[in-house]
Parts: sequence; C-alpha cells; structure tokens
Amino acid sequence: MELAGKAAVVTGGTRGVGAGIARAFLAAGAEVVVCARRPPERPVEAGGREAEFRPLDLREPAAVREFFDAVAAAYGHLDVLVNNAGGTPYRLLGESSAERHARVVELNLTAPLTASLAAYPHLRASGGSVVMIGSVSGTRASPGTAAYGAAKAGLENLARSMAVEWAPGVRVNTLVLGMVRTELAQLHYGDEEGVAAVARTVPLGRLAEPDEVGEAAVFLASGRAAYITGASLLVHGGGERPAFLDAATVNKSPERQGS
Repeated sequence: MELAGKAAVVTGGTRGVGAGIARAFLAAGAEVVVCARRPPERPVEAGGREAEFRPLDLREPAAVREFFDAVAAAYGHLDVLVNNAGGTPYRLLGESSAERHARVVELNLTAPLTASLAAYPHLRASGGSVVMIGSVSGTRASPGTAAYGAAKAGLENLARSMAVEWAPGVRVNTLVLGMVRTELAQLHYGDEEGVAAVARTVPLGRLAEPDEVGEAAVFLASGRAAYITGASLLVHGGGERPAFLDAATVNKSPERQGS
C-alpha cells in the first residue's frame, strides 16, 4: 500500500489502459478519481475499493481548472496526475482534413498540457508528480496515425520541459507504451488470430496488459522513483524486431536468429 493516503487523478480512466492504471493505484492504496466525458459501464475497482468517477471534457480549460480545484478540495490534496486520455482512429494524412488531424493533436497533446497546468498548484503544494502516457508512435514513423505520433512525440518533450521548470517541487515522467491488449484491441489488430500475429512481432511474444502499465505508473508516482524526473520509461516488451533482419538473405540459421 505504498500510495496510501495519496490522491490521484487518471484521465480517461474508465476503460482500457486508463482503467488498468486506476486499478493499480487503488491496489497501491491511493484514493483515485477517474474522469472522462461519459461514465464507465461498470465501476473501476480493485481489492474491494472503487475509483470515483467525475465527468470532464478535457477540451474545456475552464472546466478542467474547476475539476482539479474541486478534487483537491474534496480530498484535501492532490498528489498524482496521470495524463492517459487520448487515442486516434486510423486516418491517412491525405484522406482527411487538417482540422480533423488537429483535433487528434488537441486530445493527445493540448489536453494533457491543460490538465497539467490546472493540477500544478495542487501538485506543487503536495510535492506530487505527473505521469504522461506516451507511445512508441512518438518515437518512430506512425503511418496512418501521423498526427497521433506527432502529438505523442510532443508530449514526451513537454514532459521533459515540465520536469525542469517544475523541479524540485513536482516530478514529471513519461511511460512510452507499446501495444496493449485492451477491450478495443480488435479495432487495431483484428481478431484473435490477428492479435496473436501482432504479438509475435514483440520480443516478449505478447501484448502488454493494462494492469502492467498501471504497475509501471505506480512506480513512477511512488517514493521508489523519488530521484526520477524528466525520464521516459519504455513499456513495450522489447520493441519491434527490425524488419531488415528478416529481409536479409544472410544469417538465417535458427541459432543466429535466436529461436
């Protein structure tokens, strides 16, 4: 229960990765508030404890400021902000308007900035921390999700700048996620056969589970990471096997390929 007595907000914490993060914080003893535009289909809970849901549209700065003031007042303090809300549909650059791509950037970069600025006075008062949920899409080419990848690249850089500006009072770190198996995995990877095929491209041989992402977020928010700020922790199962290794016509023996 290393986060007992702490109050944490997880944006987009009602399902998928966000719900996994919220469950991990509950299991670690924190009081957890999850926010989204719509309530979860079922309460987010772990170990007999339940996260509080509060509705919020992160695209409305005034509402975001009111939200964080209200949470800090209700719990007496705010110790952790996990900027998890985000995502994007598959959308090739030339097949959509600049306005639609801009909305993806707004959700995945501007909204975390808005939330962080609103939470900052309360986090500074408690000596708290921010955990950004980034993506490997921000570290490599991201065809089909270019605006998302650009936003995630910006988010990681934003976190580093925040970590310097807000030190020593508030720590800011990023989890750089690879592929995660959520209830919406089929929208990204296909049916079970598709998910299994995608999993085989990961060195660890599987997709991450949302609760595993949550454990990493708990670590960065906890006292065990007290000297870690401005860092990016890769949670991607080893990344992706370089395509050229399979395309090359040399070194094809099983021993050389590590199988």
